[in-house]
Amino acid sequence: MKINPIRRAREVLDIEAEAVKNLKSNIGKEFIRALDLILKTKARVVVSGMGKTGIVAQKFSATLASTGTPSLFLHSAEAAHGDLGKVTREDIVIILSNSGQGEQMKQLLPLLKKIGCKIIALTGNKNSILAKYSDVVLDVSVKKEACPLGLAPTASTTAALAMSDALAVCLLELKGFKEEDFAFFHPGGLLGKKLLLRVEDIMRRGKANPVVGEDKKISEVLFKITQGRAGSATVVDKKGRLSGIFTDGDLRRHLEVDPNLSRRRVKEVMTKNPSTVGPQMLAAEALRILKDKKIDEVPVVDKNRHPVGLLDVQDLLKAGLV
Repeated sequence: MKINPIRRAREVLDIEAEAVKNLKSNIGKEFIRALDLILKTKARVVVSGMGKTGIVAQKFSATLASTGTPSLFLHSAEAAHGDLGKVTREDIVIILSNSGQGEQMKQLLPLLKKIGCKIIALTGNKNSILAKYSDVVLDVSVKKEACPLGLAPTASTTAALAMSDALAVCLLELKGFKEEDFAFFHPGGLLGKKLLLRVEDIMRRGKANPVVGEDKKISEVLFKITQGRAGSATVVDKKGRLSGIFTDGDLRRHLEVDPNLSRRRVKEVMTKNPSTVGPQMLAAEALRILKDKKIDEVPVVDKNRHPVGLLDVQDLLKAGLV
């Protein structure tokens, strides 16, 4: 092995870290102008690039879209083969290109100008054709690439990624984008579930929610629990309001000392004043209650304490919250 991999890897990280650090001096009036253009548009932000920088552009577009700024990705080469139809006059087009040169730029830029959209450039060449055609130019130049040949985009793509993240983060804060908004765009993710999923979305209903009267015998209660494939039955008074819960734990505790348990009425052996949750409560909060109380099931009641469902820890598990 001709190199020391550990030393070389650290050198690569130093080069890329320096490239990002040097961007700080490039944050100024042009950066503010870029933010203003994006904030003022009522259309979308079209992010374009190709090659390695195109991958960064795709990530930038995805970040914008998931943080409240409608965006789509436009491959710089495919634009000339029909994809330019995605762009409208009201859009903001952000082009990422380290060199800012090439046949694609010469072909694409005049067409964008003809459409009439505003152009923001993230480029390492302020004298490039891209810079000349752009309304705003953000300098993402680097002193050198981490690649020893100076060919493979390394530090330059890291710099472009960092600058695009700086734009995206400033935009989300300027728009007042909150956790709830983020969750709305990420309903399949854990954060989305924590902030959006409510008890009523996953609670058990109908036969899966055994509800019995206080005077029912334990034998009848057990039949209903078995029929519902549940671990407990919610007990109600004559007005249909919650008065207790009878669980597997209650069954085991009383069965040990009372061989005639099946003939007794449930109100005699139920757990009174059990913990409850409401249907509108966040599922994540209900999970916290189950953990704190060290219980597996909890009745779901409305504001009048009428049972409307049953929440089992298994339901939370299936929903991906555990």
